Amino acid sequence: MADAPRELTPPLIMGQTAKEKKYDRQLRLWAASGQRALEESHVLLIIGETPVGSNSSVAGIETLKNLILPSVGQFTIADSTMVGEADLGINFFLETDSLNKPRAEEATRLLLELNPDVSGHSITSPLSEWLPVEGSLRPYSLILLSAPILPEFVQRIASYAHTSSIPLIYIQSAGFSASFSIQLPSEFPIVDNHPDPETTQDLRLLAPWPELDAAVDALGDITNLSDHDHGHVPYILLLLHYLREWKTSHDDKYPSNFKEKTEFRDFVRSGTRTSNPEGGEENYDEATAAVLKSIAAPPVGSGCKNLFSMAQTTEIGPGSSNFWVIAHAIKVFYDTHGVLPLPGSLPDMKATSEEYIKLQNIYKTKARNDVAEVKQTVLQLLERKLNQTDLSTIPDAEIEAFCKNASHVRVLTNPEATLIPSLRLMNSDSKLLATLPSIIENDWEGLFPIFLALNAPSSTSSTPVDFMTFSSDTETQENIAKAIAEVERVAGGELHNVSSVLGGMVAQEAIKLITRQYVPVSGTCVFDGVRSKVGVFQV
Repeated sequence: MADAPRELTPPLIMGQTAKEKKYDRQLRLWAASGQRALEESHVLLIIGETPVGSNSSVAGIETLKNLILPSVGQFTIADSTMVGEADLGINFFLETDSLNKPRAEEATRLLLELNPDVSGHSITSPLSEWLPVEGSLRPYSLILLSAPILPEFVQRIASYAHTSSIPLIYIQSAGFSASFSIQLPSEFPIVDNHPDPETTQDLRLLAPWPELDAAVDALGDITNLSDHDHGHVPYILLLLHYLREWKTSHDDKYPSNFKEKTEFRDFVRSGTRTSNPEGGEENYDEATAAVLKSIAAPPVGSGCKNLFSMAQTTEIGPGSSNFWVIAHAIKVFYDTHGVLPLPGSLPDMKATSEEYIKLQNIYKTKARNDVAEVKQTVLQLLERKLNQTDLSTIPDAEIEAFCKNASHVRVLTNPEATLIPSLRLMNSDSKLLATLPSIIENDWEGLFPIFLALNAPSSTSSTPVDFMTFSSDTETQENIAKAIAEVERVAGGELHNVSSVLGGMVAQEAIKLITRQYVPVSGTCVFDGVRSKVGVFQV
């Protein structure tokens, strides 16, 4: 008697882990690599010791709140002050029982209640006791510096941050006015700046590889295709087919200028079957719509071109970071092939599922082969130039991400160690002062007086600046005077709602800096809480 057939148990469908469910929405924004960078980071918030106003740094604490919720790895609050009555009225992360206790410890304790995955620390010693040692800042991924703070400490912290290649955000909140400035290291690479998807398409129509050519060959004479097949040829293959025909009558050249491309578009359109009963010829519509943007040389973004011109890309040595090693390998690939590694992504298009998957596999296989070639160059660099025997120091995922985004990679630079505007105003920096008249003249929203008021040196400063001399307009001078008088009146006192808004903006920029995704604000961002207006000034 034959055995009864066994029931086959279908494989289990793996759902999201508890962690993926918890952080699902942010994973969609910066993916697993960004989340990993966030969880491996350590943020330092330094609260000034100047006895001005409450000096509670509500904006700094609110920034930490917005970093703790998505699970920053660690944070440290450096604050030597005890909790006072004024703190309890504006800081939500202090409570009545916190009175007369170390403010750093109390804020840390209550912030940690937001997320058990995060570690928090506090430094209650005065800045003068722990700051002089430059190495004391090296464990941190990002420094948040909260005003008001003595100029000598601002100078020291900003200089240490630059020397240690640590990004710094200088936060200011006073009454209804607030701002933040970002100080970058000398080099700040961004591999994934999340460009517009349309700008990342690289179909390689003018530089097809053998497997893509073979797919066009397989079409044969498309005039002999059935109506169904004719209306379902992927538009990429249609363009490649008609480019071949175009070249036979144009001295073996592709259409290169606008006139030729419009003629080629009409040529493609002429192949449409006007009475196709099998669902129309939408693929031809897609092909003609794609001509102007797709019939072009493979893109090489300006950021990538700048990258290739940088000495760090060619001068690889023992001190070179993973970024520069991969950048060198990408340049070797480009010098060899005249194109960047293929990203491998395809747009949606009308086609049968079978034909689309075939075409998709052709592009993905080519992309994987390009990554493998770049990886091989990286391994050779590690072995020959860097004398590394551990070839796993650069993860495959890091190489793949670089290859995929190569055209849009950017390296933000701060070669002259330009410090935050407050310091440059305190030091009467001639370059900064020279730019003020034109900035004031083009300040259509009237936000620059707030910038000046928040960053103006004290009247007791050894290098006071008379901002009235930078504009001859009476109304502008009055606005500057009013803004400075208002900031002086509030004497560093914060309003929680304004600081909360600022904390949200600063946290957004902090995540960009930590994950090295998206492009951070360049310059100083000013928020006017009275009119709910925001402006960014390149100073």
